[in-house]
Amino acid sequence: MLPQDFHPVVRQWWESRFGEPTAAQLDGWRAIRRGEHTLIAAPAGSGKTLAAFLTSIDGLLKEGLEKGGLPDEVRVIYVSPLKALSADIHKNLATPRREIHALSPVKITAAVRSGDTPQAERAAMLRTPPHILVTTPESLYLLLTAERPREMLKTAQVVIVDEIHAVLQSRRGAHLALSLERLDQVCGRKLQRIGLSATQKPIEEVARFLTNEPCSIVDKGHKRKIDLAI
Repeated sequence: MLPQDFHPVVRQWWESRFGEPTAAQLDGWRAIRRGEHTLIAAPAGSGKTLAAFLTSIDGLLKEGLEKGGLPDEVRVIYVSPLKALSADIHKNLATPRREIHALSPVKITAAVRSGDTPQAERAAMLRTPPHILVTTPESLYLLLTAERPREMLKTAQVVIVDEIHAVLQSRRGAHLALSLERLDQVCGRKLQRIGLSATQKPIEEVARFLTNEPCSIVDKGHKRKIDLAI
């Protein structure tokens, strides 16, 4: 069961879909809900993506119910190093957004901005910004460079960096680190940063790449349950 501080609609949706949360999810939610920069390191299948997104979805739902709807503003920026992964995440986000919307009047929107995004979709995104923006490091850089997209990003509160280990020791990583600093500058405040990583050693180096400020590390990459039958 989800922690009690999640909205009952979110808990109902979770229980209809999943069993008990994983350790990475539980520890990740605790740190994220405290407003801390958070790095979640865990193997595939541990639910890292939902660990990162669910608190934001819950917050958007609560705000929408309280205010009678949500403004068309970017609140969450999800950065993936792979365009294909960005599309997959957008597709995977569609299910919780659609099913939670079926349980409540609040509609949470999401959109992908990558090099493959058609011009018509890019223009529509500027007119009606999504609540969750899924993008790549290179597209984030371009969004920060142009005036209208830069205005669109100013309302962001959280930035999620997935597969952070994939860019850690490359020029793309240095480029992304610069874009994250520029994003804070554009927003006029420090955004909460959430990093998702496969198992890495030393994990503290990954956390320092994510932010040079204090960061909660949820490291669940070295312990796996074994089911042995003879």
